Amino acid sequence: MKSNTKLTGKNVLITAGAQGIGESITKHFIDSGANVAIHYFSSADTANELTAYATSKGQKAVAISGDLTKEADANALVDKTVKALGGLDILINNAGSLVARKLLSELEAEFWHKVMDINLTSMLYVTRAAAPYLAKNETSSIVNLASLAGRKGGHPGSLAYATSKGAILTLTRALSTELGPNGTRVNAVAPGLILGTSFHNTHTTKESAAETTAGIPIQRAGNAADVARAVIYLASEYDGFITGATLDINGGVYNM
Repeated sequence: MKSNTKLTGKNVLITAGAQGIGESITKHFIDSGANVAIHYFSSADTANELTAYATSKGQKAVAISGDLTKEADANALVDKTVKALGGLDILINNAGSLVARKLLSELEAEFWHKVMDINLTSMLYVTRAAAPYLAKNETSSIVNLASLAGRKGGHPGSLAYATSKGAILTLTRALSTELGPNGTRVNAVAPGLILGTSFHNTHTTKESAAETTAGIPIQRAGNAADVARAVIYLASEYDGFITGATLDINGGVYNM
């Protein structure tokens, strides 16, 4: 991948940046010449491998663990990022999980709050901590990971997850209004069926994936790199006029 000169030397924080889509996003930023702070919860080995890859290319990199549902951990993540990289230009809010499939009749309050905390509250914590550092730049960028489920409602059993991802679409629009005067653009991506990740390996059967793929106009499922390239685009357009937008990455299965 050719280096994107707009990203060379930029300081980027990627939450959950060492697995699945997050890992691909991190690699794309490294290959674009950026310095990276890689947050992880359980993927320490991959985080350290990505850090070594970045430093081998002469770029700054740090791996930082934390439970982002805890405000103190989110604040510490941003503080450690700024200390290690020397500042913050771009925030990628990628952390999230379906956790498990539960229908309305099975959905306990504890589970509901857990999903909301992982997908939505953690994003609020990290963004609030990062915003003052992003505002120190003339231009900066936030990209939030939403989901096609936030558009369509998801498959049965993803009520809590789909609701949290729908809220991220609104959070993105609200943040773009609030942070725009500070020079920070805020956008989102909403991936559809992205195979080859732990998310769908865990929560999507082969039969369901095949059925969904058959309904995709371009006749294939997506992959992590499809999402990463879109994130790179939104993050790197510093002088662009795109903010408050959601870029749908689903092969045309949902085009409203």
